[in-house]
Formats: sequence, C-alpha cells, structure tokens
Amino acid sequence: MIGTSSLMRQHSHGKDIEYIKKTAIEVINFVKSQGIEVRFSTEDSFRSDLVDLLSIYSAVDQVGVNRVGVADTIGCASPRQVYELIRVLRGVVSCDIETHFHDDAGCAIANAYCALEAGATHIDTSVLGIGERNGITPLGGLMARMVATHPEYVKSKYRLDKIKDIEDLVAEAVEINIPFNNYITGFCAFTHKAAILNDPSTYEIINPADFGMTRYVHFASRLTGWNAIRSRAQQLNISMTDKQYKECTAKIKALADIRPIAIDDADSIIRAYYRNIQSGEDNPLLELTADEAAQLAAKEKELGEVVTA
Repeated sequence: MIGTSSLMRQHSHGKDIEYIKKTAIEVINFVKSQGIEVRFSTEDSFRSDLVDLLSIYSAVDQVGVNRVGVADTIGCASPRQVYELIRVLRGVVSCDIETHFHDDAGCAIANAYCALEAGATHIDTSVLGIGERNGITPLGGLMARMVATHPEYVKSKYRLDKIKDIEDLVAEAVEINIPFNNYITGFCAFTHKAAILNDPSTYEIINPADFGMTRYVHFASRLTGWNAIRSRAQQLNISMTDKQYKECTAKIKALADIRPIAIDDADSIIRAYYRNIQSGEDNPLLELTADEAAQLAAKEKELGEVVTA
C-alpha cells in the first residue's frame, strides 16, 4: 500500500505518480514470479486525483495483480463518492476490488455497502469495528446491513449465530464493554415496547433469531401495556387470565407513577400478584414507605377504575 494523494506524496514518502507506478509493477512482477497472490492498494484513495488513481490501477491490472485495494484512510469518504469511484474502477480493471473504510465520520458501513453495490468484491472488517482511531467497518454492523437487504443469501453463506460469541471473545480479550447500542449484540438492539408483540416485522427489519438472539420487551415502565406484562409473565412461567394481566399491569403502572422501577420490581409485582390470586390474600406487593403506600393505593384505585371500564 502506498499513499497517492498529494498530501501523502508530499508529507509521507515524497514520490511522484510515475515512480509509484513503476515501482509497483516491479514489485508485483517479482511477487508473482514467486507464485504468491498479490494485492496492490492505494492509501488515502478518496483524496487522490481520479486520473492518477485509474492510471495506476490500470497499469497494475495489466501486469496481472490479483486484487486492487481502495482505502478511505482518514474516513472522509461519503457513500456517493464511494459508489462513483468503485463503479468507474470496475470498468477499468478486471481483477478483484478490495475496500477499506475508516469510521471517523460515521460512514464505514454505508460506504462498504455502496462499494459492494458498485462492484467491489472484498470488504475489510474487524470485530466490533476495532481499529485505528474510530476503527473500520464492523463485522456485525455490515452483516446487519446485508441481512436487511439480502437475507437468504447472507444466511446461506455465513454463521450469523457466531457473531455474539466472537464479539464477546474479543471484548473480553481487549477489556472493553460491548456498547449498549451495538449492532445485533448490544442490549438495546432488539429492545421494544409491547407493540412489537402483535407483529414483529412492524418494528424489526432484522429477525434476532437469525443471529441467535432474542428480542426484549421493555415492561418496567409507567408506559407499559398489559400485552408486555403478559409476555413477561409467560417468560416467568406464570399464566393468568387477560383480566388478571390487566389488573397486574395497573399495579405496576401505579408504582412506576410514584417512583422509578426496575425489572426486578416489576417481576416481584407479577409474582406477588400471582401468589395473591392463588391464595385469595391481599398482601402488599413491595416494601413501601407509608407515603408511597398511600400514593400507590390511590393510583391503583384510579387505574383499577380504568381497567374495569
């Protein structure tokens, strides 16, 4: 790989385009004579002159390079720029085209996908996108993009269920946490409100099961609905009538109106409510202060009237 932009040529290695072309051909011919596969890449491709780039790529293609590489070294390229350059290059060379995108401006996945649409054959990726500065195209994110548009092809070609395993392995090795909003494997990737339960395709372009993942319905909230509570109760192996799910939901919403609640709080209410309807008792659901208990009773009465109505 060698820098071809004017900045790289001036401040990195000081060589002109003709020198780069001549040296590249000499090296490629030598490596090929050793029976080794050859890739020739330019660095800082998207700040390089288009005529210079095409001249070099055409020359190395003619001497039989196996693959040419296009690198967005500083992460400045936009999807439109990528598509146009790769489309033009595809008409100039007959060899494979590899691309390398940094994510400094947040376009690595979009750029990689546009490169494929334009005729690229290889995309450089890394697990969790780890790389210099903001990193490069993340493997999981690119797979998510691919599955969203070409599901059957991607599922037939790749073991998507292994992405979480490899991301967990790498995260542990380099001692980082997987971001909560990470593609596919982040905690929030498949977190929904209860509306998802009617038809997941309404709010999901990607099926979590394709990646060995499951969706999570957020239910510990004052905005929760009874379908979400029913789903959570079923996960806890608790079965009740629709009326009972609604009454239990009213208790959860009432408590959430007077203080923030966690998943454990909501689970405790579900379990306690279930025990109460089995025993016929009316035990307090959680340890509350006197003021909280009074507020909760008032809220339960108010919401209970809504549920009954």
